[in-house]
Formats: sequence, structure tokens, C-alpha cells
Amino acid sequence: MKRLHRVLIIGLEVALQEALFEDKYADKVIEKTLKANKKWGSKDRAFVAESFYDIIRWKRKLAHYMGEAITPDNIYKLIATYLIYSNYEVPSFEEFKAFEKKKVLARMSEPIANPAVEHSVPDWLFDKIKADYGDDTEAILASLNEQADVFLRVNRLKTSARKLIQSLLEDGVHAEMVDGLPDALRIKVRKNLFRTKAFQDGWFEVQDLSSQKVAEALAPEAGMRVLDVCAGAGGKTLHLASLMENKGQIIALDIHEWKLKELKRRARRAGAHNIETRPIAAKTIKRLRDGADALLIDAPCTGVGVLRRNPDAKWKLDPSFVERITKEQRNILVDYSKVLRIGGRMVYATCSILSEENEKQVAQFLEENAGFSLVSEEILLPHQSGNDGFYIAVIERKA
Repeated sequence: MKRLHRVLIIGLEVALQEALFEDKYADKVIEKTLKANKKWGSKDRAFVAESFYDIIRWKRKLAHYMGEAITPDNIYKLIATYLIYSNYEVPSFEEFKAFEKKKVLARMSEPIANPAVEHSVPDWLFDKIKADYGDDTEAILASLNEQADVFLRVNRLKTSARKLIQSLLEDGVHAEMVDGLPDALRIKVRKNLFRTKAFQDGWFEVQDLSSQKVAEALAPEAGMRVLDVCAGAGGKTLHLASLMENKGQIIALDIHEWKLKELKRRARRAGAHNIETRPIAAKTIKRLRDGADALLIDAPCTGVGVLRRNPDAKWKLDPSFVERITKEQRNILVDYSKVLRIGGRMVYATCSILSEENEKQVAQFLEENAGFSLVSEEILLPHQSGNDGFYIAVIERKA
């Protein structure tokens, strides 16, 4: 078994304190931790990062095995419990002297009665998924606790899948094509992709398969005027530009100017020249009314479908947030559907699997807006696809 160095355990404890008790985002915490410890080797860095995310992911189950609630004072006990859970031997470090291994092992030998504890989610979230998916609930939650695969989207503005595979191979990265999605590649073994020449040259973006299906569903054509009204940092915006072969116009909107600045930077690297960014202002909808051939609403959501990538999100969510976000989604759908011309189509998408954010949201919109009709809708469930959970609805404006 690999020997664990004490400095790694201390670094892990510091990172967990920040993520669990200082309300900081896990990805930012681990990024800061790894940057602060540049002398760690690649295997040590991998251990800390993987353990950090696993402990956050399994926090509730680990607390059950510990026999007590997690507090700032028992993080080392949490780490020791995780080490046993992950088949590591607990080292004889000073920090672990008070750890009662036999009691933890005894609790681990007993079945867990509460499935929400077994799958390490809050009770309210388990109940919502159960109400939507019944007998599939535990399979869905099990898949959301698995480590996510890494997928790339080939930037066809600059290269092809086969050329990208060869370029990555020269940097020691093995990638393979994915059936059914000609611009998608799967990474076989995790590597630092952002140091590759292909990334620096703008040949790809990291993007899950489910996410790649969103722009594909909109099916934008070269020469169209397309609006992306929740563009963020632009992952799907760049995909639209690629599908449109840099022809026509994409107007990318967002309330956060810093995200739009990041989109511009990414667009330059990708060679996407048909994107115009605009911060959302009071008269945005009025100025764009009836002017779009296609509309993408990648709506803000709970992110329940991508918990395998963001396990800390399930501990930050609560029912009141779900209520607030569904109201925001409803307003976005009603307000921004006005920018679509008659005969145009829009895609409403979320990275959630909760029905109130998805099919119920769209059903209510269609009931209250007779000029629109549903072309198709798809719920991508993680236990079925093996990818992120997404909802994608294609809606056409008839009048």
C-alpha cells in the first residue's frame, strides 16, 4: 500500500476546513491547495484531490460511520474514517491518536437503513428525486456519486477529431472517438489537458457529452442570428460558433461581465469570430424583440444532474433555493422567448434532473403561451447515459 505522508493529511485537513466550514467552492479550494504545495509529486497531488472530493461527496455517509456530526474539531477523524472506507491503513500520526478504529469498523459492518444516508444526500433531495423517478432513485444517486469521465469537444473551426487525437498523443494523452457524436472524444487516462499544445492552439474544449447535445439540439445553421441568453463563460456559445462555421451572428448575453470577458478570451483561442458579447441591461429584450432565428436558454438551475462533478453543491442547496431558481427560470423563459421570430426555434436546457425545473417548467410555459409548441424534449439521466444529467427541450414559435 502507498505510504501517506503527514504533510498530505495536513494539507487535506486545511482544504476540508475551508470547503466545509467557510462556504468556499470546492474547485477553488483544491486549486488553491495544489498551487500552494508545488513540491508535491503528481501521485501526491492526485491523492489529495481525489480524497478531498470523495470526502465531500460521501460526507453524510462518513459522518454516520464516525458516529457523530462533522465539526471543525473532528476533521482528522473524518479523514481517518474516509481512509478506512477507501481501504487505506490509517497512519500512526499524532492527528489520528484519538481515532477509535474498532467502533468505526463496527458501524461499517452494519447495513444503513436510510437510503439518503447510504447515497450521501440530504433527505429533502432524496425525496424530490424519489417523487420524480421512483424505483430508479437509488440507481440515479449511485451514478451521481461516481467519478465523472472526461470528454472533449473538437473545435471543428481549427481541426478534426483525428488530427486532435494525434496531437494529444504527441503530448502523452490518449483519446478515443465516441459513437454518435463526431466532435466528441473520451480521455482514457486523466492528464493535465491544459498544458497540451492542442489546448493552447484552441483545438478543443472540455465538455461532457450531455452538454454537447444542447447546441446540437438547437441545430443552428450558418448565417443565422442566434441568441445565447445565459451564456456564462461560453462553453455552449463556442459550440454554436463551430456548428455555424463562423458564419452569421451569435449574441451572447449574461448578467456577469467577468464571465463575458472569459468568453471573449476563449473565443479568441478557439478562432470563433461571429460572437458578440453583451451584458444584460434593462432594454435588452426590447431591442432584440422578434430578431432571433434561434435562441438558446441554458438556464440557471440547481445543478443536480452534475453532482458527480460538483459534489459540494448538494450541501449548499436547499428547498428554498429550488423555489427561487424555478421562479427565475420561468421569468427567463417568458421574457426571452419574445426575442424569437415567428418560425424560429429555441432550446431550453438545464443540468438538472428535477421535473419542476424541466418538463413541468416547459409545460407551464406552453400552457400560458399559445404561440409556442414543443418539438421534442429529452431527459438525460446519468444512470442510463453514463454522463451528466441534463434536460433539453426544443420549442418552436408558431405565432
